[in-house]
Amino acid sequence: MKTIATGLLAFATLVFALATWAKAAGAGPWAGYVAAAAEAGMVGALADWFAVTALFRRPFGLPIPHTAIIPTKKDAFGRSLGDFVGENFLSGHVVRGRLAALGIGRRLGEWLAAPGSAERVTKEASAALRGLLAVLRDDDVRAVVAEAVTRRAAATSVAEPMGRMLGKVVADGGHHGVVDLVAVRAHGWLTTNHEEVVQKVTQKTPGWTPRFIDHQVGERVYKELMRFVTEIRDDPDHPARGAIDNFLADFATELQTDPETIARVERAKGELLARPEVQDLINSTWAAVRTLVMGAAEDEDSELRRRIRDGVRRFGERLATDPKLQAKVDGWLQDAAQYLVDTYRTEITSLISETVAGWDADDASRKIEANVGRDLQFIRINGTVVGALAGLLIHTVAVALGG
Repeated sequence: MKTIATGLLAFATLVFALATWAKAAGAGPWAGYVAAAAEAGMVGALADWFAVTALFRRPFGLPIPHTAIIPTKKDAFGRSLGDFVGENFLSGHVVRGRLAALGIGRRLGEWLAAPGSAERVTKEASAALRGLLAVLRDDDVRAVVAEAVTRRAAATSVAEPMGRMLGKVVADGGHHGVVDLVAVRAHGWLTTNHEEVVQKVTQKTPGWTPRFIDHQVGERVYKELMRFVTEIRDDPDHPARGAIDNFLADFATELQTDPETIARVERAKGELLARPEVQDLINSTWAAVRTLVMGAAEDEDSELRRRIRDGVRRFGERLATDPKLQAKVDGWLQDAAQYLVDTYRTEITSLISETVAGWDADDASRKIEANVGRDLQFIRINGTVVGALAGLLIHTVAVALGG
């Protein structure tokens, strides 16, 4: 295009030279018209060549003011472009209006409800979950989980909730099953360990008593224990059971109201949390949870993935048909988008201006010229043609007026 535009200028120059020679040789009035048109075409071509060239470089390397505009004003163009984008594309009302017109909530619901979409979302979510679990370092996660659990447990009072729970259990008789189990197990143990119980009692008798008397005492103690445990096991109204009920009810009340009891329970809680066994148990929970989640995420038929698929599909069906939910989702998206553009508008626009500022001036000028140069060369061509027509018109008017 440069060659064509320059060739047209050369053609106008040649025509001007020939027409001027012909006019001087007495060729006739037509030579004046042709010379005037060619001369004006030359002027138009040169003027537009200067204008186009001045955008990208200094004509003939001369330091003419207001030339090489793009290389010298590159940074200003970048700032102006960033400001333009920020004001016209990243303003809150523009973003909200565009999102509102798109109806993203309805479209999202229709897509999620379509066959295969829920499966795709579940597959991608499972892959993301597996990737996240693979990236996380187990030691770091265990440390965070242990600290969070320990700190939360240490900061939470357990005495009063335990008291309320125990009081409810006692009032409902929920502890009776435990008492029955203990009585049955105690009776069974005594039955199995008859000789051991007698021997233990015999060892505690004075050394000066005869051995057969010691044995009789041991047997007597064993029989009384068996009778006592058997009565507790078989009699729901046994006084010992009532004593246990009263003790548990009183203890439940103390857990809620007695400062000393509450303090003892809190101290015991702190000592329990500090034990290595408890910390090991807390640390092991992450490994168990990680293994469970990884397995469920990899298994397409797992309960986790099935529930995700069903939940996504139900949400999509509701979102596709519920205008209120659509409006709520659209509102969330608009609020989020407005927050992003309001908060990060400067960073986004500065990315544009800083990127432009980082370009090499000459290289940027060449790239821009390569992209828009074809149209700019048409300016030179049009300038030559329009100039020639204007020159012909002016010469014609001048001749007509007697010039």
